Amino acid sequence: MEEFSYELRIPKSRIAVLIGKDGSVKKDMEDATSTKINIDSREGDIFVTGKDALGLYTAREIIKAIGRGFNPEVAQLLLKQDYVFEVIYMQDYSGKSKETMLRLKGRVIGREGKSRQLIEELTESYISVAGKTISMLGLPENVAAARQAIESLLRGATHSSVYKLLEKRRRDLKRKKYMEM
Repeated sequence: MEEFSYELRIPKSRIAVLIGKDGSVKKDMEDATSTKINIDSREGDIFVTGKDALGLYTAREIIKAIGRGFNPEVAQLLLKQDYVFEVIYMQDYSGKSKETMLRLKGRVIGREGKSRQLIEELTESYISVAGKTISMLGLPENVAAARQAIESLLRGATHSSVYKLLEKRRRDLKRKKYMEM
């Protein structure tokens, strides 16, 4: 059987998180995805090899999620078949200006992290703001709602209008579940 491989890079500050205490995170991931993970901790390069294409893809997505700031327990939700991971690049909304990037980050995070936390609660997804990216992890329909909310904030929508939309979506979902009973 043919062996496949991926090469990717994550921030050096996230390498220790990827390895875990005594290599536990790396080992658990290798076992769960039937892959072999080699890490060059000086450069931040990661090499993933394996014979199972799906396992390889899953390992790559988990590594990217950890690299984007998610803790390993959350990132390993991607082992479940129906979970997805998406990234929004802030420079698509801010150009190259550092001031604009910081302002947009602040809009998404909110005072003391309240905005990010509320979007996470209302969409039942996980959000990480790291570097020049905002990442989301969760079930596809929840990540789509989180993406829509975050993109609205990045385009300048008011926080209250974004929250109202998310609350309406949540009420509609509850009503739909109730009707199905």
